[in-house]
Amino acid sequence: VQLQASGGGLVQAGGSLRLSCAPSGRTSGTYTKAWFRQAPGKEREFVAAIRWNSGSTVYADSVKGRFTISRDNAKDTVSLQMTSLKPEDTAVYYCAGYPGWLIYSSMGSSRNYDHWGQGTQVTVSS
Repeated sequence: VQLQASGGGLVQAGGSLRLSCAPSGRTSGTYTKAWFRQAPGKEREFVAAIRWNSGSTVYADSVKGRFTISRDNAKDTVSLQMTSLKPEDTAVYYCAGYPGWLIYSSMGSSRNYDHWGQGTQVTVSS
């Protein structure tokens, strides 16, 4: 399964963006999907994750209260609504998927995800 991320762009600090991720083929209801990001010179870091069947979510502390991950069952897409953006949110954002159920403590590790998108650039200017 290939994942296609879209929606990145340039925005001023305090602004909002919405990222979307669609699979090349239908994914099952037991999927776990997530967003990670990687800034230049830094390691890839976890942003948010969602269990497809229950809608349960997990967020990194750095985005809690500002970002919202959601899913659209009909379109089989996962979205990341980002508000109150800060310059430190600047990064390439990647969507990821695991064809199964991950425990909460595992949802934040990129090693647990099998499918990845190509990334979409988000740049927040000060």
